[in-house]
Amino acid sequence: MTDATPLSPTLLSPTPPSPAPPSPAPPSPEVLAELAGFDTPTICNALDLLHPGRAGVRWTQSRLLWARAEEPAMVGFAITATVRGASPPPFGAEEAMGRRLAYWQYLKDAPRPTILLAQDLDPAPGAGGIWGDVNAAIHQGFGCRGVVTNGAVRDLPLLPAGFAILAGTVTPSHGHGHVAGWNEPVTVAGMAVAPGDLVHADRHGAVTIPRDLAPLLAEAARRVQRREAHILAAARAPGLTPERLAAAFREAAGL
Repeated sequence: MTDATPLSPTLLSPTPPSPAPPSPAPPSPEVLAELAGFDTPTICNALDLLHPGRAGVRWTQSRLLWARAEEPAMVGFAITATVRGASPPPFGAEEAMGRRLAYWQYLKDAPRPTILLAQDLDPAPGAGGIWGDVNAAIHQGFGCRGVVTNGAVRDLPLLPAGFAILAGTVTPSHGHGHVAGWNEPVTVAGMAVAPGDLVHADRHGAVTIPRDLAPLLAEAARRVQRREAHILAAARAPGLTPERLAAAFREAAGL
């Protein structure tokens, strides 16, 4: 009986894992500025056009309030926080100040432009209106374009221009409002968001944008607008018939 042939070192060594593909580069300021010129429903339609399966695309799914009616759409990289307002924070004044300083440093160091996604963790969100004129000014000073939260906003006439807030409700009191945590995945109004996600938001809600699609999105949005304009022209023309409308849809598909 002979010994079995020994396995070669090559066969014994595990195959090294393939390197992870590099993350897409952040979109340029020019791309972000162009995307901010579209409303969020158009951005959602453009994402459907580019990526029909919607993998990696998430959007808010419950009613939110746009605090400043005149504020345009915003786009930026997600920074995240969790907040509470129904009960006092579980730490003293000295720790509270240390946490504030650490949170403000997080805001300062984040790649700009940013949008804060703030998940209110209370069983009934909105017990404290953290997002008023003072906190809005602080976040704006640290380069934040706005806030999307399922919590509460207040001080509506005093909110700074250029800072958008999409909130779950309005309240007159700050309650026991405090930041409970930051720089972690959150879910706001049904939309799961991780720090660094690209987010577009306006009065309709918010949507995440896969970074690899961002450079293609403005042209896709213009295509959506051309298609819709063609269909709307047919729908508004005198003598509309099902056949004319069907023809307009076919023609729009080629635009």
